[in-house]
Amino acid sequence: MPGCREKRPNRPGISTFSRQVYRGIPADRVPAPEATPVHAAFTPIVSNRRVRRIRLVIVAGLVVATALVGIRLVLTRQAALARKRIGKPLGADSLDADRVWRSALDGEPIDLLILGDSIAAGLGAEKRKETLGGRLAKGTARRMRRPVRLHTAAVVGSESPDLPAQLDTLPEGYRPDVAVIVVGGNDVTHRLPPSLSAQHLHETIRRLREAGTQVVVGTCPDLGALRPVPQPLRRLASSMSRRLADIQAETARHSGAEAVDLRRAVGPMFFDEPEAMFSLDRFHPSPLGYRRTAEALLPAVCRAAEEAVSSPRRSEPS
Repeated sequence: MPGCREKRPNRPGISTFSRQVYRGIPADRVPAPEATPVHAAFTPIVSNRRVRRIRLVIVAGLVVATALVGIRLVLTRQAALARKRIGKPLGADSLDADRVWRSALDGEPIDLLILGDSIAAGLGAEKRKETLGGRLAKGTARRMRRPVRLHTAAVVGSESPDLPAQLDTLPEGYRPDVAVIVVGGNDVTHRLPPSLSAQHLHETIRRLREAGTQVVVGTCPDLGALRPVPQPLRRLASSMSRRLADIQAETARHSGAEAVDLRRAVGPMFFDEPEAMFSLDRFHPSPLGYRRTAEALLPAVCRAAEEAVSSPRRSEPS
């Protein structure tokens, strides 16, 4: 409008003072404002914060590493103490219970195979009829009203990786009707990876099933019942044995075997009556401990025996 001065558009970043200085100069000739520099004092602050964070991370890592080393040393010392307390008062040889049980009964004997560790071998029993194999053979013969031929391939101190080798020791052409596997305690004490234990258990069950054998797996007992093992090692052993037992049960089911959870079936008895349920070394079952363990396994073993007796394989020539 006449008499009015044209308003110049404001450029972003141009202060009032700058507009006064560049009045009358075309807008496109006005130089762009320079970026405001960050005050130099801020740079050390940012750097110091970053350094403090790095230091905190390093200190935290050192604390965790030191704690892990300390825990490992404590557990190692406690394991040595447990081995010293338990010792080997029972030796390393179990009783030989292999024979035909209840041979006076009619019918062809049922072949029962026992695989696994010292519990399966019966270490701690005072008589052969008190071993796990002896009790299972007697109980199966009584319920099935047929003789039972027991063969024990279990070896004291065995771990799950030893199971295939136990199968390899069987006589050529031997085809058991029922196989019972009890293993896992040594896997825990020797800290074997559960995946490795499961792998060998699966392979053993597979080979037995391919031969037409019915398989029963007694899962790893709860090692938290072992009083000679001090805390916190005992608590850790309990947790590891429970985890292994769960994996064993799942592996057995997927491989065509029946699993018996010994932790739930007899574990409370070993916790409540350790003096009666454990043998002299307070690690292996006593005769009463084997009796209760066999009672927990017997229903599954008899189901497997019934399945084997009714199988067409029994009518095939050897």
